[in-house]
Amino acid sequence: MAGSSLLILIDDIAAVLDDVALMTKAATKKTAGVLGDDLALNAQQVAGVRPARELPVVWAVAKGSAVNKAILVPAALAISFFIPWLVTPVLMLGGAFLCFEGFEKLVHKFLHREEDQQHKKKLREALKDPDADLKGVEKDKIKGAIRTDFILSAEIITITLGTVATQTFAMQAAVLTVVAIMVTVVVYGLVAGIVKLDDAGLYLSEQSSVMAQKLGSGIVWVAPYLMKGLSILGTIAMFLVGGGILVHGVPPLYEAVSEFAGGMGGVSGALVPTLANGVIGLIAGAILVAVITPLTKIWQARKASA
Repeated sequence: MAGSSLLILIDDIAAVLDDVALMTKAATKKTAGVLGDDLALNAQQVAGVRPARELPVVWAVAKGSAVNKAILVPAALAISFFIPWLVTPVLMLGGAFLCFEGFEKLVHKFLHREEDQQHKKKLREALKDPDADLKGVEKDKIKGAIRTDFILSAEIITITLGTVATQTFAMQAAVLTVVAIMVTVVVYGLVAGIVKLDDAGLYLSEQSSVMAQKLGSGIVWVAPYLMKGLSILGTIAMFLVGGGILVHGVPPLYEAVSEFAGGMGGVSGALVPTLANGVIGLIAGAILVAVITPLTKIWQARKASA
């Protein structure tokens, strides 16, 4: 997961950025769920792009991601400096959005499976056409990936800001900057590796060494399952992280969960808060989807008829 890699990188610079590294580590632990989803979503964005163009597309999206964070970090610092009371509400909104997005993915997965398959079929057929506008397909994918990145980056920056909200302005600026840079480098470095994983496996499978051939065949076989696994883990983590933010933002709920878990002790006492966060995140997501989806459809219908 991208979150674990971030923690390793943070440890490497701990000697130089003492307090900054400690605060950044705390922040990245809380953003791990969003990072997993960020990684899975952006890796999926290049599906359907010709192999020779995969890395250029990833690079283009990475540059767009850097621009997104160059906008979001100053905006977050401005909120913290001028209207610090807004940090908690923004953080709660970010947590609620995580739960909403996670449950919406579940709904789309189980209720709109045929629609997804038709979309992928049309895309594959379009790419087989020698007259297909491949540059247009690329541009659409890049724009879509950058929009997705903006939302997820906003969530990461918001969660990080909430983690360091009580620190000095200089510390906030340092931690947000470090997290923004590392998230971009690590996530898109991993995305580049994942999208070329099958090519690496194919290359190894064509070598004369039996060991290399077996390793290559194994990589080719595991690559698609890795993508699916990242998506599943990312979705689960969204409920855990989003639910955790909501629980911490409602003191009576947080105290109730902590008191219940404290009375159990041991491994159960440690797992109960995490499971409670996930369940609360799932419930919150279901409620938000049930409320927001009909309102969105009504708005779209009115807009179409206007």
